Amino acid sequence: MSSESKTFPFPIPTSITGGCLCGSVRYRVTFPPDHDFLRFSQTCQCTQCRKQTGSLFFAEHVIAPASTAFTLTNKENPTLKHYSTSPKAYRWFCSNCGSFLYWQPLDNEKDYICLAVGSIDQVYLAGGENDEGVPKEGYGLALVGGGGEHLFCQNEIKGVTDDIPLLGRKRGTRVMDGGESA
Repeated sequence: MSSESKTFPFPIPTSITGGCLCGSVRYRVTFPPDHDFLRFSQTCQCTQCRKQTGSLFFAEHVIAPASTAFTLTNKENPTLKHYSTSPKAYRWFCSNCGSFLYWQPLDNEKDYICLAVGSIDQVYLAGGENDEGVPKEGYGLALVGGGGEHLFCQNEIKGVTDDIPLLGRKRGTRVMDGGESA
């Protein structure tokens, strides 16, 4: 289930599973060998992500190429619904329990999704005693280490979200200020 990498100073998964709170929607991600865990571990502070998650920032992991890396494991999935929050993206969620799972660009040429890290199964995030072959400490650093882009930093809340250690920067510095929200 995992492989140590010369590039990353932490264990990285070869695959993970996750899903919604009620279990109606389940998925599996199989990472390509060249997946850049640091670059694809991101956060967003756009208004849409805040409203969707109910949190001050959204921790996401980019899955690319989505067409081969991301698979819904329960194919008959009447509860997986999407909502178009802008002309650029769909946000996918379980209509039964309301869990937000990922957002996806509407542009068919962009083959990626931004997976809600909180929807990943706990054993992959935090480890612990398990039969999955996951290291005792889990893959949390690989999946949400904050090494990638930090989107919509212009929405930072002074004294609250402008100095979060996960975001990996000191107060007042910006990594990326976005344009239109997804």
